[in-house]
Amino acid sequence: MDYYIQTYGRRLFGLCMRLCRKREEAEELYQDTWLRILQSWDSYRPEVPFEPWAARVCVNLYRDGLRRLKRRIVTLSFPTWEAQDEAINSAAAPEGEDWSDLYAALDRLPDRLRLPVILYYFNGHDIKETARLLNLPEGTVKSRLARARETLRRWLTDEDGF
Repeated sequence: MDYYIQTYGRRLFGLCMRLCRKREEAEELYQDTWLRILQSWDSYRPEVPFEPWAARVCVNLYRDGLRRLKRRIVTLSFPTWEAQDEAINSAAAPEGEDWSDLYAALDRLPDRLRLPVILYYFNGHDIKETARLLNLPEGTVKSRLARARETLRRWLTDEDGF
């Protein structure tokens, strides 16, 4: 298991950060993901690439957590400015470039649009793999990506007063 953590741990934690937006929650999701991977190790098929399988475990745990929160009728709060700044600063970006507007706009997207963007653009999964990870038809992933791009474009060009 150490090999997998060393090889895929950093990217998996990056996915957790993008999903959760708060470091504490991302760390918990990261730990839960590795625990679930360990518990499900017997069901892993070596002919399937490990990283997409691990990402699917992570996304499913994230979604399960959201469903539990909704069932309890807990209002999800937006992160504090400090937590948001911490998440933005911890994300890898070329030196000197400011991506804070993009990350802030991405955080405003509803999860049904934000998850495909994260998996496709930030984690590098293709349409087919993104659709499989989200358990959606490929056409739905394509339309959500298009809708997300258009929404982000409008927000980032101040058409909607971002």
